This record gives sequence, C-alpha cells and structure tokens, in this order.
Amino acid sequence: MRETVGLPVGITACLFDLDGVLTNTAELHRKAWKATFDEFLRARDGADFRPFTEDDYLRYVDGRLRVDGVRGFLDSRGISLPEDGSDGDSPTAVATRKNDLLEKIITEQGVTPYPGSLRYLEAAERAGLAIGVVTSSANGERVLAAADLSRFVRVRVDGVVIERDGLRGKPAPDAFLAGARGLGVEPAQAAVFEDALSGVEAGRAGGFGHVVGVDRTGQAAALHDHGADVVVADLAELLEPKP
Repeated sequence: MRETVGLPVGITACLFDLDGVLTNTAELHRKAWKATFDEFLRARDGADFRPFTEDDYLRYVDGRLRVDGVRGFLDSRGISLPEDGSDGDSPTAVATRKNDLLEKIITEQGVTPYPGSLRYLEAAERAGLAIGVVTSSANGERVLAAADLSRFVRVRVDGVVIERDGLRGKPAPDAFLAGARGLGVEPAQAAVFEDALSGVEAGRAGGFGHVVGVDRTGQAAALHDHGADVVVADLAELLEPKP
C-alpha cells in the first residue's frame, strides 16, 4: 500500500502544510496580503508607492508566521515600525488588518480542497498513514472545517499552537517536529508536504524522512534547491503508477 502513495519505505506519517497544499486558501492569503500591504504603502508613500508583488509574497511572507511576514517584507523596503504601535501602525497591527481581511474573504468565497489533495488524503488514510497538518496560519481549524478535511487530521499544529507553545516559525523545523511528536513518530518516519520555500527548508532542517514540494506557482527548481526530495504540481501525481 505504501507504494501507492509514492512515499519511501519506512514512512508511517504525513505532515501537510495547509494553504496551497491541501486547500486553495494560499490564493486567498495572497489577495489579503496584497490588499493590506498596498493600502499601507499607498498611505505612506502616496502616488510613488511600489506595490506588493508576487515575488515579495514568495520571498518574505509565504509559509511564515503572520507577524514575521510583515517584518520581513517591511525590512526589504527599508521600513521600520514601532513594536508598540503608538501611532496606530505596528507589525502586529498590520498583521491583524491582513487577518481581518482574510476572514472576510473566506466568508465570502469559501474554502475548496484541491481534488488531487483530497484523493491523496483518502489514499493515505487507507494505507494506514498517520496524518497531521502543520500551518503557520492561525485560521487552521476554521479552514480545515470549512474544507471538510478535519476528519483526516489526527494532529493540528497551527499559528495558535505555535504562539501558545513558543515555537519558532518556518523555516525553523519546530512546528513540524511538534507535529511528529503529536503523531508519536520520529522525524525520519514522517514525510513533509510543503508549497513554501520556508516550509521545505523546515522539513529538511528537521531531518524528516521525505520532503515533498508542491509547485502551484512555477517555482519547482527553487523548491528542489531549498530541500525538497521530489516536486509535484499536484499531490495526485504521487498516486500514479511509476513506469
């Protein structure tokens, strides 16, 4: 059965990132980040503002904790905000505005699991693999429920858990290691599934047995370079018989 899910012998657990791997919410995150940062930059710089780009998202935000993403992007533009937010702007305040907008978008547009990812979860469950979700998003529980995927998940490590337990965000491996502990497996027995460069870095840094990069944005080479053992455009590709 293990061969039917495209994983090496000895892998007994799967740790999936959520947004962009299991559900379409990565695109919703992109929309919310762009709207939030463009509004902030336009208010700061007027007509001379430079918009937030797809490259900015992939370099500084994708896969990272929300506030870390704000700090990373603003640092790239040479912008420093006071942590106390005394003037109404702080990294936390910007991150909160982004999350408020994301929740509105989710309510309006809903959440859809990728059909190939749903097939893969069903196959992994039939194969007896333990399944966990590791996501930097604080909306992990809500998104899983909206996509009807909670039934597959034995362990969820999301942004709420990461903050509560004082874990470092990706590219540090802390959250994935917590997921493995929750499933009762060693890292070498678990496969990590990630679409973010910071996520595949975390899987490699944690000594996981297999790291699957999911390329939804045309960055297959970069996913390989950052630590993915294999890169697919859709998880269903792992179910296809090898020639």
